[in-house]
Amino acid sequence: MGSQQILLIVLGVIVIGIAVAVGLMMFNSQASNSNRQVVVSDLNNFASMALAFYKTNTENGGGGDAWGTTDQIGQWLGFSWNGTYMQTENGTYTPSISGDDLTIIGTGTEVGNNGSSPVQATIIVTGATGNISITVNN
Repeated sequence: MGSQQILLIVLGVIVIGIAVAVGLMMFNSQASNSNRQVVVSDLNNFASMALAFYKTNTENGGGGDAWGTTDQIGQWLGFSWNGTYMQTENGTYTPSISGDDLTIIGTGTEVGNNGSSPVQATIIVTGATGNISITVNN
C-alpha cells in the first residue's frame, strides 16, 4: 500500500508540473500576441498622423506634400520624441525617410515568436499615393 501511495504522489506532482509549464507558456504567448497587436495599432495611428503631416501645407506646420525631416515628423506625432525614436508604453518606434516613403519600425516590449528578440513590425507610408503597408517581423 505504501508504494502505491508514493506512486500516486509522484504522478500527481508530474501532472501539476506539466499543468504549470503549459500555463506559463500560454501566458507568455498571450503577452507576446497582445504586445504585437498594440505595436501594430500604434504604427497604424502613426501612419495616419504622418500622412496628415504630409498633406498639411507648410503654413500650417505640415510638410506641404513632403516628409520634411524625421525631427519634424516626430514632433508632429507628439510622442516622447528624443530626436531618434519615439517611445510609448507599448514600445519604441524609429522613423526613417527614403524618397517619398516614410518607414517606421516598431519594437515592442515582449519577446516575439523567435523566443529571443522583441516583437517587431514595420510600416511603410508612401506620401504621394497614401499607400500604407505593414509587415510583422517577429
